[in-house]
Amino acid sequence: MNARTEPAQAGSDAIARPPLVRELLLVAGLFLVYKFGRQLATGHTGEAFHNAHRVWDFERAVHLPGEGAVQSLLLHGDGLAHLANTYYATVHFPATAAFLVWLYLRRPVHYVWARRVLAAVTATALVLHLLLPLAPPRLLAATGLVDTARVYGPSVYGDPATDSLSNQFAAMPSLHFGWALMVAVGLIVATRSRWRWLWLAHPLLTLLVVVGTANHYWLDAIVAAALLGLALAVIHLPDRTATTAGRAQGGLVPAQRDEQALVGAGR
Repeated sequence: MNARTEPAQAGSDAIARPPLVRELLLVAGLFLVYKFGRQLATGHTGEAFHNAHRVWDFERAVHLPGEGAVQSLLLHGDGLAHLANTYYATVHFPATAAFLVWLYLRRPVHYVWARRVLAAVTATALVLHLLLPLAPPRLLAATGLVDTARVYGPSVYGDPATDSLSNQFAAMPSLHFGWALMVAVGLIVATRSRWRWLWLAHPLLTLLVVVGTANHYWLDAIVAAALLGLALAVIHLPDRTATTAGRAQGGLVPAQRDEQALVGAGR
């Protein structure tokens, strides 16, 4: 961090930071919409399995790699499958929440942008869940895949016939992958470290987990990435943000140069 630009960044951050209570309500609403909005698509079991067969056949027709190739890696030992299930069950929400909290505290302008993108992707995904109910590969016998959560635990889902807390027929798009990819993109954009590209390991690992545990098809992740790309194309990050303002020539933006000139003149 350049010490000369830190005061200006802190001032810009303070001005840009939205009211905390409002943001808590907005983000809580986003999570609740994701959690409970999916239940609106329940009761379409036949259509969900019909669509699942279509997705499975389409993936084979376009020669996408089989999901079983990833799952076979997890099934070499009970511990690896259990670890993947734990990752699926516990990382999704906390990682996204931590990402938003960090942006709010350290990169407020980026926070508003990321929150808008996540809200847009989530809303669009819920519409697709309503229009295209889809059984996950773990429930489709034709895939030959194992429901690793049921066999090795832990599982976040109950029996599809009696589970009233979640909609298990909302596989496409995969918001597990879509949110993870946005976390990586947001941190890459908001930070300067040469190692920031390593954040891409999060969506990559998430992709392998959601496919390997048979919770999603490859196509679910592809659609999620496409929705995120569309949202990023429509919802632009402001050109001059607190973290990029100091990247102008000479390391200071004009306002900072003027401020230093006035300070120097008074000495």
